[in-house]
Amino acid sequence: MTTKRAHRAVRTPGGLSVRLDVRALAVVVLLLLAALAASVVLIGTGDFPIPAGDVLKTLVGDGNPGQEFIVTELRLPRVLVGLLVGASLGLGGALFQSISRNPLGSPDVLGLGQGATAGALVVIVLFSGSAGAVTLGALVGGLGTGLAIYALAWKQGVHGYRLVLVGIGVSAVVTAVNGYLLTKADLVDAARAVVWMTGSLSGRDWAQVWPLLALCAVLVPLVLANARGLRMLEMGDDVSYSLGVRVERVRMLLLVAAVLLTAAATAAAGPVSFVALTAPQLARRLTRSPGPNLLPSLCMGAALLVTADWVSQRVFGADQLPVGVVTGVLGGAYLLWLLVAERRAGRI
Repeated sequence: MTTKRAHRAVRTPGGLSVRLDVRALAVVVLLLLAALAASVVLIGTGDFPIPAGDVLKTLVGDGNPGQEFIVTELRLPRVLVGLLVGASLGLGGALFQSISRNPLGSPDVLGLGQGATAGALVVIVLFSGSAGAVTLGALVGGLGTGLAIYALAWKQGVHGYRLVLVGIGVSAVVTAVNGYLLTKADLVDAARAVVWMTGSLSGRDWAQVWPLLALCAVLVPLVLANARGLRMLEMGDDVSYSLGVRVERVRMLLLVAAVLLTAAATAAAGPVSFVALTAPQLARRLTRSPGPNLLPSLCMGAALLVTADWVSQRVFGADQLPVGVVTGVLGGAYLLWLLVAERRAGRI
């Protein structure tokens, strides 16, 4: 029995017609509201709690000087980094899973997070670099790993399972390199590296917000503009070619965008695990749509990360956990469930 999906056609003055999936649009709106609500609650959370109403007043310029300092200088940058990192990971994960046509084709499994970690560890262990240098090293490491995976997976094009298998192999090699770098570090640098490797939003300020915001402002519209080509790629290369899609051009462009989004998110907050894996899958289950679900995945990633950060601050009392620990626990459980489901379906 098939269910009819509600779609609405919107025609622009220039004659362009766009079909809107009403359910997917509703999911996007609800996820945006959830992310914003969680952000307001998170801004009010801390040693000096602020009611949600006062947070909203402060954000529009009506708070007292003490609240304005706490909100705008201390907590708002952390929350904005969380939203941007979560959105980047959710969108990057959706791109990887759609291109590979595999629910396991996420940056966590492909080793991009480990590659960014390797870049950061090189800067910390070998050069004792500053926070800015560590961020740059993580970005370079993630990009280098992504290019290596693409080059090794290329054989008259890049196909899903080959991309995943090559990514798993590269991830294992880079993880071993990371372990070696940690053994060569002195105690202070090793402790600093382990804290960064956990994935955390603590101490994030406006210096992390602006570069990530600028990158998202460029890449998100670019990705959405190629959403139709990505949807065609899910039907196979031959069908895409027959429909006029430049397959390798679109695939390469979107893979580069996914690598940049993932590397930049990792550089800003460390390797926050499993958000890129779980956000697209949860978004797909909410929209019940077989497409790439780019906007729902982006919004789901943002909502997941700020909610996990709130959990890390409130649920464990005085022993506040880095957000990467919370997402790792929840994402690991989800990964086990996904593997069991894929096995029962006969896909692995």
